[in-house]
Amino acid sequence: MPDALRAYVRGIDAMNRAIGRCAMYLLFALIGVLLWSSVSKTFFTPTLWTLETAQFIMVGYYILGGPYAMQMGSNVRMDFFYGDWSPRRKAMADVITIWFLMFYLGVLLYGAISSTAYSLGYFGTEPFSFFADLARAFVTGGPTAASEVMGHMERSPSAWRPYVWPVKVVLCLGVALMILQCTAEFFRDIARLRGEEI
Repeated sequence: MPDALRAYVRGIDAMNRAIGRCAMYLLFALIGVLLWSSVSKTFFTPTLWTLETAQFIMVGYYILGGPYAMQMGSNVRMDFFYGDWSPRRKAMADVITIWFLMFYLGVLLYGAISSTAYSLGYFGTEPFSFFADLARAFVTGGPTAASEVMGHMERSPSAWRPYVWPVKVVLCLGVALMILQCTAEFFRDIARLRGEEI
C-alpha cells in the first residue's frame, strides 16, 4: 500500500476520532437541556427553546459520532452470516458493499447541501453556484455583501422560531466526514485483502 494512502487513512482516522470523542460530550449538554426543561416545567414557566435545542444537540451527537462509530466497528451490522466470516472474507464483502453506502451518502450530502442553501434563502436549483456566489461576496465585500446574496432565512415553525441553517450545516459536515471515513475503510479493506494492515 502506498505511503500516501496510509497517511490518508491515518489522517482521516485521527480527525474523525477527535471529532467523535468531542461529540460524545454533547450527551451531557443534552442531559442538561432536558433537565432544565423538566425543572422549568415543574417550578417555573416552561421555556420555549428546550425541545428544539435538545433535537439540534441530538443531531450533532448522532451525525458527528457516526464516522467514529464506523471506525471503531461499533455500528449496527446484520451479523447473521458476517459475524462468522474470516477477516479476509469480511474485507472482501466490505469492499463491495461500501459502494452502496457511498452512493447513499452522496445523495444524502447533495440533499443536505440543497437544504442548507434553502435555509439561507436560496430557492433555485443550483445550490453549489449559490454557495460559490456567497463565498465570493463574503471575500470581496465582507458580511454585508454576503447578506445581500442570501434571501429570507428559514426559521423553525415553532413558537421559539430559531434559524435552522446551523443544524443543516452540521448535517452537511457529518455526512462529508462519513464519506471520508468510508473511503478510509475502503482502503483499509483493500490492504487487508493484500495481507497488510494500516
